[in-house]
Amino acid sequence: MRLKDMEINPSTMKLEIDIMEQKGSFSIVVCDGKARIGPLLEHGKTKIMTYQGKIKRMKWDEGEEF
Repeated sequence: MRLKDMEINPSTMKLEIDIMEQKGSFSIVVCDGKARIGPLLEHGKTKIMTYQGKIKRMKWDEGEEF
């Protein structure tokens, strides 16, 4: 699984992240009080599909330069 759950402080409902701990480019997706983090592809597309205003699915379409 590419996405990892992130902790949201329940008392403040704030999300904190140390960007220096992350490698490369990444995305954070938040929906229904839950947050997930995942890497962005070096060559490819990341698609976020929604349904009724909520995140339903994420797809990755990878490629490699030739």
